[in-house]
Amino acid sequence: MTALTLFELAIRSMRKNMKQYYLYFFALMMSATLYFVFAALQNDAAILTATFGDVQFASLFKASGFLLLGIAAIFMLYANSIFLKRRSREIGLYQLIGLTQNKVSLLLIIENMLLGLGALLIGIGAGALMSRLFLLILMKLIGIQGVITLTFSSEAAVQTAYVFAALIGLTIIQMLSKVYRTTLLDLFKAERQSDHPKQPNQILSAVIGLIGIALIATGYTVAGKLSGAQLPMQILIILVSTIFGTYLLFRVTIGWLFYRYRRGKNGQLGLTNSLSLAPIMHRLKANANSLTLITILSAVTLTMVAIAYSLYYSSETEARAMLPYDFILENNRQEAAAFRTELEKAGIGFNQVNIEAVGLKGTFGNETNGKSRSVLLLPAEKLQKNDIDVPQPGTAVWYKGQRNALEQETDTAAFPLTISSEGSKLQLDIQVAKTLDRYAMNYSLSGRQLVVSAATLQSIREQLALHGEQAIVDIDAYHIMAKSDYAAASELYAKHVKAEASMPDYYSYSRDSLQKFGLIIFTAGFLGLIFLIATGSILYFKQMTEAEQEKKSYTILRQLGFGEREIMGGILRKQLFVFAIPLAIGIVHSIFAIKTASALTLSDITFPAAVAIAFYTLVYFLFAALTVGYYRRIVAAAL
Repeated sequence: MTALTLFELAIRSMRKNMKQYYLYFFALMMSATLYFVFAALQNDAAILTATFGDVQFASLFKASGFLLLGIAAIFMLYANSIFLKRRSREIGLYQLIGLTQNKVSLLLIIENMLLGLGALLIGIGAGALMSRLFLLILMKLIGIQGVITLTFSSEAAVQTAYVFAALIGLTIIQMLSKVYRTTLLDLFKAERQSDHPKQPNQILSAVIGLIGIALIATGYTVAGKLSGAQLPMQILIILVSTIFGTYLLFRVTIGWLFYRYRRGKNGQLGLTNSLSLAPIMHRLKANANSLTLITILSAVTLTMVAIAYSLYYSSETEARAMLPYDFILENNRQEAAAFRTELEKAGIGFNQVNIEAVGLKGTFGNETNGKSRSVLLLPAEKLQKNDIDVPQPGTAVWYKGQRNALEQETDTAAFPLTISSEGSKLQLDIQVAKTLDRYAMNYSLSGRQLVVSAATLQSIREQLALHGEQAIVDIDAYHIMAKSDYAAASELYAKHVKAEASMPDYYSYSRDSLQKFGLIIFTAGFLGLIFLIATGSILYFKQMTEAEQEKKSYTILRQLGFGEREIMGGILRKQLFVFAIPLAIGIVHSIFAIKTASALTLSDITFPAAVAIAFYTLVYFLFAALTVGYYRRIVAAAL
């Protein structure tokens, strides 16, 4: 047989199998499209300059590209293995009519290369058209108002071609392994291979099932008690226990529960349960790996997208928590007066407050190392517009700032806490009544922020003056009345702050946070879309295979007089199990992960998490609807 006839045979085979390949081809095309867009944004100099000023985020973007490549590789190999299994009989027939293994391998390679080349070319073309849309989305997320031109990136096209050539190469190796390492008899029996559920050992199954649940519970428990000191080990424990527990859940626990249900029915399942529970029980062991992978990927996707969305959603709130005042100037009355004058000339409405604080060195009672700390005493009455309560006379409230849930230091102080001043002729003991995890003033001020009443602060100042000491910190703080004036006021403020001084203003800080978190959610959305396509497609491909294997059963049922509606009732319940169980477990995994991550933000994470879960569930069940439609066509054609 010549190469030409092999090529013709490959074309005919592709036409015959197009109804099986169309979604696989679409998924390949979407992967190529998204990767090209990702590579185009990554390689464009103008975009790099505008978005990736921070080297760490440029590295994050590159690392995300590798992760995108990894999930695309897993998807292609998994999907290809499903299709190879479906075509095992066809491959066996080719060998039976006289084609050598080399010819069969070449035939499959031609098919795969044509599919990959077509998906690559269409994907690059679609990516070039969609790049503008994704660029606009990125600019909207990071708050860039200007116009950035985006041209066709030959570097991105070459990079995408190299990546997909490598992926196609992996699938070719997989095909060669299938052809050369599988006997002719095994090829004809491959489609009929399935698990035959036997009566499980009741005690062993119960024990293993409980172990799976216990492992998942262990992961959840550890996730709720993360600490900076043992974070790497805790993350390893969470991953291992959750993944292995999920595998046991699919491998043993769910199958055991189904068996108990069937036994309770004395084997009389009825048509609906026979078409839903029985096929799942027959294939649950074989599908344990794929269901575990889908569940974990779903949990990772939901957690990643929800956290990224929550960070973006709460960026303005957290910026305000870090910087209660829009602008501050410390110990610089001349610049403060000049800044005020410029604001007035520009017609920018503002409120100004002058705060005279006291700066000291002191030792905190709960610190045993005796290290002296900077202390900044602030008058509560001057700060009351920021919801600051006035402490009792002679006491203070320690505003510790935003507490990091993963920080290694723990608050072991017993209140009231005594802070003793050091390096002074006068010995002062300040009684701290409580702490709050927020800032009273902008975080950039040096010293731990202790708020006292004005009378207490005046008493401390008088005592310091009697001993010839002055530790006054003069602070000018500003609130801008209208948000529309933030940008102009920020430009004026930059003139009065030394370049080396770390005195960020609210507008600049919130804008930088918005850009960083915008990049994070953009990257997470890209990866989430690929994960969603991969997991949904894998389930769809597996159900397509099962539908073809069960075609004869539907024909027999139709011949016995069962209608299409009755058969579809059982199929609908089966799809509910197949799609809903891994999705539900993945959502539960993600809820615990999101709950742990919520400690890292000051805002409520519930709304962003709910939006991410709702969107993921909607798209996921679109794949379920496609699967039901495919089954409906199989059942309709059964007679």
